Amino acid sequence: MQISVTDAKGQLTELVRRAEAGDEVILTRHGHAAVRLVPIRTMPDRKSRRALLEAARAAGATKAKAGPPAALSQDFLYEDDGMPK
Repeated sequence: MQISVTDAKGQLTELVRRAEAGDEVILTRHGHAAVRLVPIRTMPDRKSRRALLEAARAAGATKAKAGPPAALSQDFLYEDDGMPK
């Protein structure tokens, strides 16, 4: 939705409601887009952030696979006596 700044003065409350509902509201000046009204997203509270992090950790833990131990990762380069192949 595009509306001139002059016309928007009398409808500001309604335009803010529409922007909060997800409508794109653009204010124009002399026929050119000047401003876009967008809602401010609230920051999640501490409890919500913790729940999100825990869910991400749990999802990552289910996908993780055990690999070879790092101490043995380059053993294929050496003979049994410790000398390079």
